Amino acid sequence: MSSAPLPDRLNGRATVRIHTGFGRDTRTDLYQDRYPYVWNNRADTATLRNDRGRFIDDYTWGRHRGNRR
Repeated sequence: MSSAPLPDRLNGRATVRIHTGFGRDTRTDLYQDRYPYVWNNRADTATLRNDRGRFIDDYTWGRHRGNRR
């Protein structure tokens, strides 16, 4: 599991895009600067947790519809 350094606080309905590739961090885009592939192209789940590890939200795509909380 990897973690991107998010801003201290996000306003309600704010959007932050997490990129696993290389790039320059901005207010709305954070890059993990990873070289190997991270996501499964057929199916995967991204999970957002707060600073205490508590589940906030997730997004699943593809055939896999499991719950990784």
